Amino acid sequence: MKVLNLQCQHGHAFEGWFASHEDYTAQQERGLLTCPVCNDVQIVKLPSAPRLNLGASAPDAAQSAADSLAGQGSETIHPMAVSASHPHQALTGIPPRDLQAVWMKMVRHVITHTEDVGGRFAEEARKIHHGEAPHRGIRGQASRAETEALLDEGIDILPLPIPPGLKETLQ
Repeated sequence: MKVLNLQCQHGHAFEGWFASHEDYTAQQERGLLTCPVCNDVQIVKLPSAPRLNLGASAPDAAQSAADSLAGQGSETIHPMAVSASHPHQALTGIPPRDLQAVWMKMVRHVITHTEDVGGRFAEEARKIHHGEAPHRGIRGQASRAETEALLDEGIDILPLPIPPGLKETLQ
C-alpha cells in the first residue's frame, strides 16, 4: 500500500492511498484523481518522508485547530485583513493545512445538520423567510441571479461550495 501526499493547483493538500506507484500513475493519467476540496484534477505528488511510529502520538492538529476556533466565538474578520503571503494564516492564525481540515469539518457539519432542497433553494428560502414553511437549515443550488435576488430581499444566505465527494460517504 502506497500512501502519497498530494496537492491540487490551489494548494489543497490531501492524502491518497494506492495499491502501488503504478496504480497512482494510472489513475493520474486517466484523470481519476481529484481534490476533495475543490474537485480540481491537476494533482501533483508532494515529497514525503517515511512515517515512523515511535509510540505516543501528538494531538491531532485538525482537532487542535478546531478547538482553537471554537474558543474564539463568533468573531467576524474583515476580508481586507488578508496578507498576500499567507491569507489563511492572516485571517485566523491557523496554518493553511490545519485550516483546510477545520473547513472540511465545518462543511461536514453543515451537510449533517441541513436539509438538501436541491434546485428549489431560492423558492424554499423565500418560504422560510416569509413564514410559509417551517424554520430550518437548508442547502441547495441557486444561480448567481437567484442568489443576488435573495440577498436584495433581505434573506440571509451564504454561498458554500461543497465538493462533490463530501456529498457521499467517504471511505
